[in-house]
Amino acid sequence: MTASKVPVRKGRVVKRELFGIAPGPEGARENMQTQRPAEGSQSRPKKIEEVSTVTIRFAGDSGDGMQLTGSEFTRASAVAGNDLQTFPDYPAEIRAPAGTVPGVSGFQLQFSSQPVYTSGDQPDVLVAMNPAALKSNLPDLVPGGLLIINTGAFNEINLGKAGYPSNPLTDDSLSKYRTHLIDITQLTELALKDSGLSSKEVGRAKNMFALGLMLFMYGRPTEPTQRYLREKFGHKPEILSGNEKALMAGFHFAETAEMFAATYRVRKAAIAPGRYRNVSGNESVALGIIAATKLSGLQGFLGSYPITPASEILHELSRHKNFDFSTFQAEDEIAAMCAAIGAAFGGSLSFTTTSGPGMALKQEAIGLAVMTELPVVIVNVQRGGPSTGLPTKTEQADLLQAVYGRNGECPVPVLAPNSPSDCFEVILEASRLAIRYMTPVIVLTDGYIANGQEPWLIPDVSKLEPFPVKFRTEPKGYQVYQRDPSSLARDWVRPGTPGLEHRVGGLEKDFLSGMVSYDPHNHEKMVRVRAEKVARVAQSYQPTEVHGDSSGDLLVIAWGSTYGAVYQAAENVRAKGRSISHVHLRYIHPLPGDLGAIIKRFKRVVVPEMNLGQLLKVIREATLVDAKGIHKVQGKPFKVAELTARFEECF
Repeated sequence: MTASKVPVRKGRVVKRELFGIAPGPEGARENMQTQRPAEGSQSRPKKIEEVSTVTIRFAGDSGDGMQLTGSEFTRASAVAGNDLQTFPDYPAEIRAPAGTVPGVSGFQLQFSSQPVYTSGDQPDVLVAMNPAALKSNLPDLVPGGLLIINTGAFNEINLGKAGYPSNPLTDDSLSKYRTHLIDITQLTELALKDSGLSSKEVGRAKNMFALGLMLFMYGRPTEPTQRYLREKFGHKPEILSGNEKALMAGFHFAETAEMFAATYRVRKAAIAPGRYRNVSGNESVALGIIAATKLSGLQGFLGSYPITPASEILHELSRHKNFDFSTFQAEDEIAAMCAAIGAAFGGSLSFTTTSGPGMALKQEAIGLAVMTELPVVIVNVQRGGPSTGLPTKTEQADLLQAVYGRNGECPVPVLAPNSPSDCFEVILEASRLAIRYMTPVIVLTDGYIANGQEPWLIPDVSKLEPFPVKFRTEPKGYQVYQRDPSSLARDWVRPGTPGLEHRVGGLEKDFLSGMVSYDPHNHEKMVRVRAEKVARVAQSYQPTEVHGDSSGDLLVIAWGSTYGAVYQAAENVRAKGRSISHVHLRYIHPLPGDLGAIIKRFKRVVVPEMNLGQLLKVIREATLVDAKGIHKVQGKPFKVAELTARFEECF
């Protein structure tokens, strides 16, 4: 996929300007053409309406394959050259009762000929595969939006499970939408009547019918999905044939059905020339980990315990053992962290991944990594809490846990990527800092970043800056906690190096020798030097970037996955003549040294985040500025419209 999108710092694509977002198929009609039906078709030629931006949501039961449907539509849109972002929405329960609202699975994507910042506030198109999917998602559909319903699932039993007192298909409750009632279940069964597949296998293929229908409606190619099906089911020819037939049956149904008078075209986006791939946040983390091990020249190690939504990082890395990388699935979170510390002690570039509850279990061992001063990168994919909370929903509520969550004076650098593709760069940065300062480093992503997808410009590997490691091999004058004058990092020594035998551990050590020490003054000295070492991490930061004017009325400070919504909302308010600027923090602890000076140039400061004000507390503590917060704790990301309104209220 080649085109022209402005490449970005931080591995993200920076948008040249804010473009107007069309309200869906009814908006941004730049021109209309006629699409001819396939040869032999009896349908009339369909009009092609050109639109700039579309947001589609696929929704159905957790067994209806909506994540696959959305992923394949995303793949086709990427091949078509659109900019895009996605937001998968999984049920919180592993086996929620089929047909119920808690069991609904959704996948939303926004694709455009213009730069895309988020997965979209509201869908322009909703594909609902059963009553529960309709009930839980219809309130989000824009008025006048396109609604495609699988009528085959609207029987009395399913209506009852969804809590419908009457059938919404017949009670006029859908009158404000452009509704198309299609018995996708029956049409799929007819298409696969002679396929030899079981009724269960036929039922599973209806998502391919829905996908084929939508691919035709928006001029997407079918080949990427056909290629995926061949790769996945090549060893099962009947399954492969059935899914391909269902896909093309949906495609040709949309092509010939009179109910669809028009189809829609979204032109290619202007993106920077290069080779792209769609990447999720978890995939980007895994690729960053592999790249970091190569750039450091070390063997890589991941010690991890599976936990939603971080498990895919372990799964992805386990497929790349050809890169001299080892993965270890531990029996619990404590063992995973301790294994990572052991690998770092042995001279590997070491990682561990988890989510909020697992992070809590790792904290004592993270303290051990601080005491032993070993480089370990800890990735926390945040989710709704506390406890098990909302395991498949997004939240930013672990910031204080990351900064302060250990016993004793135990500082750790904390970084946060702003998008799926930015995870790659942040993992490289975290690895560099961990090695340079001999310290564990925490990276905070979240469910929105981890599961979301966007196009990623694959970097030129030859231009990635190596950070090779020098292990100490000279025994003369060696002291375990002798430090580099600049970074205050101690030397990294591989066990077994002649003359450099040493020990480290969780008991306080003498300032130089590393022997166990209970001297109170030595303890304070060690505490202060570890704190100063982490504080010096800020010396490695680039100057903080301010989006908008360098001074003015309102400064928005945000972090993590809120980037797209905050950036676009700030642009919306600025377009109305307001003085508003935006700083998005990659470095949470220690904060950038120039942040205080930036804040002083603005009259008011507001901090939007998906928690009850955790970065807000940190900003207030560090700057003594009476910043205000905008909080959302619903397991869902901010919408551009809601932030636009909240920012306007600040003036």
